[in-house]
Amino acid sequence: MRTKEKIQGTLYSNEQLKKLILPLIMEQLLAILVGMLDTVMISGVGEAAVSGVSLVDNINILIIQVFSALATGGAVVAGHSLGQKNRDQAGHSAWQMVLFLLYTSVVTTIILVGWHKIILRTVFGQVEQAVMDSAATYLIITGLSICPLALYNGCAALFRAMGDSKTTMYISLLMNLLNLIGNALLIFGFQMGVAGAAISTTFSRTVAAVLIFYFLFRENRDIHFRHRVTAKLELGQIKRILYIGVPNGLENSLFQLGKILLLSLVSTFGTSAIAANAVCGTVANFNVLPGMSIGMAILSVTSYCIGAGDYEQARYYTKKLMRLTSVCMIAVSLVMILICRKALFLYHLTPETEELAVQVIRYHAFMCMFAWAPSFSLPNTLRAAGDVMWTMLIAIVSMWAFRIGTAYFFSNVFHWGLIGIWIAMTIDWMFRGICYEVRFHSGKWETAMKGK
Repeated sequence: MRTKEKIQGTLYSNEQLKKLILPLIMEQLLAILVGMLDTVMISGVGEAAVSGVSLVDNINILIIQVFSALATGGAVVAGHSLGQKNRDQAGHSAWQMVLFLLYTSVVTTIILVGWHKIILRTVFGQVEQAVMDSAATYLIITGLSICPLALYNGCAALFRAMGDSKTTMYISLLMNLLNLIGNALLIFGFQMGVAGAAISTTFSRTVAAVLIFYFLFRENRDIHFRHRVTAKLELGQIKRILYIGVPNGLENSLFQLGKILLLSLVSTFGTSAIAANAVCGTVANFNVLPGMSIGMAILSVTSYCIGAGDYEQARYYTKKLMRLTSVCMIAVSLVMILICRKALFLYHLTPETEELAVQVIRYHAFMCMFAWAPSFSLPNTLRAAGDVMWTMLIAIVSMWAFRIGTAYFFSNVFHWGLIGIWIAMTIDWMFRGICYEVRFHSGKWETAMKGK
């Protein structure tokens, strides 16, 4: 269990925060790097394979975000119980979350696999037959990994709620290494193409899910499943989890939908803009990596503080971790601004595309220094307190009004092209950040869970 730091009387020492945050950063970095290598391996199969996999990935990301949001809901509820020193209730809530994820992911898998042709035709229309065949193969096989992935995300969220991110880092490392080795063997060794990539992904996710699930049966952990396994869902517990998970899931789903809509707009700007946007999207992941990682820590730490009824410490750690986020984002952004042109040689871009990419990356890095953290890190404290309806409404209104609305305005009126899309995105950041700052300093989020 966590101990109080004698000097400050705080719930977390700096050493404990470091042990929580550093593995999260390593885990996120690993996921980004392996994702890039994964794409390179699949690209060796051909353009139809790459196109088919990328189409299905849009569907998979949408599903993953929904289950991740539900996992967040369960982790927040369990974190509250830990803050109240009620390990039994924390474990009970955790099992109900995992059980709900298992049931809903099985239903999702049946729908994806059973109606894959209808889903693909409805979402992507009449693409080339070779692309559709690749997409169908990839969707059917990776659809079988939805259940293991949902289980893994749920259990990983529980480990973070316990302040143990090192275990998830090691399991993530194993999962990604298995995926890379599997891709190399099945794609290049056995010449299985898209099917090989899908089998490798499904196998690695299943191994990771089994391992992390097994580790949660150890009774020495703050949250464990031993003697709590049941097949019955308890509506009271599920209601509390869904109260946080559903708005968060809806927010993430609509956010992904907005990205897809903007991709369709980018496609009208020409090949250079499409290529530059794809490269910038990858590079942007590195830029926001520390913010994403520390944001997970904010959710875990403040959930514990709020469960303990100590909102003063929730505010203290939010401010402390937000300052750390800002310092890290500034450092990474400065490096990105300086080296982005040299780093782009990996992509073999045309001079026109490279110049456009450099312009976008540098603008994005500059805005990350002061606008990203209030928009994406700060709301995790509000979510930990159950103030999810507010965060959802702000995110949805901001996305449609600014990220999408101003993007089309800049495109159709000022003809700013790709840079206009990214400017619109950062306007969305700034509006959200202002709203979340106002909400946080008002203190209204502290009463969000009363009566829930």
